[in-house]
Parts: sequence; C-alpha cells; structure tokens
Amino acid sequence: MAVNQQAQVDREKLEAVRKRYAEEAAKRIRPEGLEQFLQLTETDEKRLHALVEDPWVDHDALNAQNSPIKNGEVYRFFVVGAGFGALQYAVRLIEEGVASASDIRLADAGGRVWGYIYLPLLEETGYVPENNYSPGEEIRLHAERIAAQWDLVDKTLFRSDVKSVEWDEKTQLWTVKLVQGCGPSAAPIPLQFRAEYVYLAAGVLTRPQIPRIPGILSFSGSLFYTSRWNYAISGGSPTDQTLSGLRGKGCRRGDRGDGHRSHPRGCEVRGRAHPTDPDEFRSRVARNKGWQFERQLNFNTFLTNSAKPGEENLVNDGWKDMPAYSAILGSPSHGIVDPSPENLAEQATRFHILDLSHMETVRARVGQLVKDPDTAARLKPWYPSWCKRPTFSDTYLQTFNWPYVHLLDTDGKGVSRATECGLVVGDNEYPLDIIIFATGYRAPGYGIGSPAVRTGVEIIGRNGQSLDKKWQTKGAATLHGYATNGFPNLFFSSANQATQTGNNIMMLGIIATHITYIIAQAERRVGPGQRAIIEVTPDAEEAHTAQILKRAPFYSTLAGCTPGYFNSYNEAGTSLIRRKNGSGPRPVHGLRGRGRISTTCRNGGMRVHWGDYWLFKQV
Repeated sequence: MAVNQQAQVDREKLEAVRKRYAEEAAKRIRPEGLEQFLQLTETDEKRLHALVEDPWVDHDALNAQNSPIKNGEVYRFFVVGAGFGALQYAVRLIEEGVASASDIRLADAGGRVWGYIYLPLLEETGYVPENNYSPGEEIRLHAERIAAQWDLVDKTLFRSDVKSVEWDEKTQLWTVKLVQGCGPSAAPIPLQFRAEYVYLAAGVLTRPQIPRIPGILSFSGSLFYTSRWNYAISGGSPTDQTLSGLRGKGCRRGDRGDGHRSHPRGCEVRGRAHPTDPDEFRSRVARNKGWQFERQLNFNTFLTNSAKPGEENLVNDGWKDMPAYSAILGSPSHGIVDPSPENLAEQATRFHILDLSHMETVRARVGQLVKDPDTAARLKPWYPSWCKRPTFSDTYLQTFNWPYVHLLDTDGKGVSRATECGLVVGDNEYPLDIIIFATGYRAPGYGIGSPAVRTGVEIIGRNGQSLDKKWQTKGAATLHGYATNGFPNLFFSSANQATQTGNNIMMLGIIATHITYIIAQAERRVGPGQRAIIEVTPDAEEAHTAQILKRAPFYSTLAGCTPGYFNSYNEAGTSLIRRKNGSGPRPVHGLRGRGRISTTCRNGGMRVHWGDYWLFKQV
C-alpha cells in the first residue's frame, strides 16, 4: 500500500468523508435485502417476463434448422451457456486436442451479458478490434467469429432452458433435461440426453432483476430492460445509436437504476472510444507470442495495486487511477491479515487514505461538468471506490445539462410506487411514456452463490445429493472454485472461493484452461477408448476452504459499503457458512498464482495431485 500517502491526508476531512459514507449507506439498507428485487426470468407475470425475451431472435429461421441436440444421444462435452466463458472452454478443449468440435454441444442459457469486455481470443483469431472500447455489436460479431472459426455454430442450441443435470451411477454419465423454445407460435420441445462432462459456464451476471415497485403493472406506457433493448420503441439499431424515438418532442422517459448500470441510454456513452490503428496495434500491442495473456496479467497487477516500481502499464486505461480497488479484488502485496478488530479497523483506515484523493477527484469532476449545483451535489458518489464497479465515460455527466433531462433523487428510498401515468417519488407523481430498467442482475451471493441457483439448473450428484442443498447446509465447498466433491465430471465457473478480477474475460479463460488441463491429464492416464471419471476429494475441499477462511478477514472493508451486488445488498451476514462461501473473499494471491499455473499448463508442466486432491478412475 502507498503508505507515504497517509501523512498527506487531512485526518479531519477523512473522518468527515467516512461519516458521510456511513450515513449514505445506512439510508439505503433495506430489511428485505435481496428480496427487494423481482427476478425477471422467474416471474409469472407475462408483461414483466417479456422484458427478458430475446427481441432479435428469428424463430422461423431457427425452427427450420436441424437441432444440434437429439433425444437419447450421448455427447462427450455439454456446456450450459454460449457466451465468452462457454466459447473459451470449447476452444481450449479443441486447441489442446482433448476434443473435436463434434464432441461438444452448447446450450444458450439466455445470458451473454456484455459489459467491460476485453475481447477474448484476439491472438488466436488474429482479429484487430475496430475501436479501443468495443460497442455491443462488435462484441457480438466477435463471439460469432470465434464460434465460426472453431466450427461451433451448428453445435449450439439456442432458445434453450436447461432444467436439470443428474448423475447416473449406473452409466457414469450425466442425464440432461432441457426445453427448447420454438417461439410464440409453436410448442416448446423437451429434450433428454446424456453427457460425459458438464460445464456450467455462467458468468457473474446471470439473472436480470427489477425492483418490486408497487403498481408497476398498472403503468400504461412502455417498459423495457437495458440488456434487452427495444429499438422498436427507442428508434435506432445496434449499429445506429441515435435512438431518435427517445429524443422526440413530448417523449417522457424514465431511466430507473443505480450504480454503474444507470447510464442514460438515450445519449452517447462511449465517448472514450476511438478507432484502432491496425499498424500500431500490431507493433505495440500484438507484438509477441502470448501478448494477450501478458497484457491481462499486467492489467491485473495495476488493478490489485501490486505493480513493481517502474513497471510499464500496458493497458493504461481508467482503472489505473483506483489503487484502493484492491480492497475488493485482493492483492499479492497485502498478504494474510491479523483478524483482530483493532487491526481490521486500521486496515480500513489505510484503504480510505489510499482512496480519498481518487474519490475527491471524481466528486470534483461532477461539480465541474454538471452546471446546476443542486443536481451536481445529488450526483456525487458518497462511497469508497471499491463498493461499486466503475463506469468510464466522457459524456455521461454532461447529459444532466440538457434542458429535458431531470434527476429524480429518491434519497436512498427508491421509487415509492407506479401509477397508470408514471412513477411516484416521495409525494410527487412524474408522468412518463416509457420506463427503462437499468437495475442490474441478481447478486452472485444469492442462495450462497450455489452454481445451481446461479444457473437456474437443478443439479443432482452422487446418491441423489442436490448441489444447492449441499451449499445451503454446508456452505460453499470447492477446489479452486470450479469443482466439488460428489459431482464427478462436473465443472463450473463461480464467484465463490474462486479468483476474481475486474477483467472477467481473463478469469473465465483461466478457469477454462485449468479445467481443460485436468481433463486432458485424466484422459491420457486412461488411454484411448476409455472414459475418465474425475472428482474432487473431500480433503481438497477442506484445504481450499481453509485457505479462503484465512484470507476472509481481509475483505472486512466491504462491511461499510452501500448496498450492492458486491455485498449482496448487505444480506451477506457473518455465519461460518457465509464466510466459507467466499462470495466476498477471494484468495489474495490467487490470480497471479493461477496465471503462472496457466502458463505452465500449456507447457504440460502442471502436476495434478491425483490421490490428494482428485479422485480418479476409468470406466
């Protein structure tokens, strides 16, 4: 930590700021915790469930195609998901010679949340991004590029809802049940098949949510959710962001949101994007073999405030100005902390000292760009940098200078209710034509972060054991956050007991590399024509959980945050199960260590401790 900054901080000012932080956090805490939100994928209200239906899908075209998944078939690898986590896993299986594309099936689970995307597999595809910050359409096309290059397009089942994955002890296979949607004019098709390996490729954001606003169904205007943007209402298209329908005379639009998802989508929020110079990209960025992973590791050293003196910042974007963000990510430089109350209080103070200058700069910038002093005061963030995921824009704040943009400050209480004509905040009703929900996704810690809950899939392992019940009764129990005892040949990406970073694409790539390596080693041991059964040992789970518990006190600084998805809206609690969960705690040495292992994996040098960490047999 930058200890030399401590002497430069006005302690009286620091305490005043911390007092304001505590006041703002307290007024936003709700007794219902995560239940203040309605999960759109789970509601029976048709109008609200429609907010997450895919507006771009061509049902007629998909219905005319042959399904890549057949009833009663056996597939080697089945992946729940078709986003960048799933694609990176499939690519690693193919590139490492573990599988061919024909061995793999993917089922689109309706996710594909694109935010803060550092495009994966650029080195392997040779693609040069058009902009330094890619818009959604470019990101989508890159996903299609990956699927096409590795022949995965016709191996992917779209419009699917995976219901259950159950281990069959007799066949030593997973039985998968899912429903394939066929659009509003055709009945859904139930499918059942088996798989040797199952991977749950859920990202961090899996379940879209809106607040439980009384009377919302009585609203007579239009509703839509940001990640299912309705261009029929807004005007424009994925390639035309003018959104003329939101700018017309008399159009009254309400953006309901908070934190980093509440940018007004009626304006241009990609002000930092500029075209990529292909020659400069090839000479300065893609300059050597392994350049993308090198940049990912370098980026992480600056995210975790662990860069060595004089180390070049290869990415050098807005994250570089947030040294205290390592309070949420962890860092190799922090180590294991003394859990005494006195030491944790001192640690919190050190982080606040490290953060004060940055947050004061952020608040000052609001005052500089927003002309109305009252509006500027209400927009200023009163929480430490590590409490929210940051957003970066050169144009967002200026939208509050437009004469037709009005900020409705609920003072932490939220919207009171909806009426036929609009929304009520406090005692005032505001007439609206459109309500746009920018209210984010279910917190990763919901249901103690069980992979079953996060994916919405019932997972039954050996002896009829439910993965969700195991999590609920014992807490999270994994090895490295991606495998658990009692569930052989099942792997998952997770926010629990796993390494995290601001670059989720990197995290998903590392998990994919590790799992692929484990499978490759096991299959080499059994030889051609045989099947491997791989399972984490109970001792490995306990050893890994012990490491999580040792490092958990480091993340005590989250306790003072405003409610959000990092701290499960202050519902995390302090029980042993919650601490074992690791949804807040991450191994502070993890990412750099796992990064080194990933490099070793590709060189065939990682040792798998079969007897101590993994149970192994052939069938």
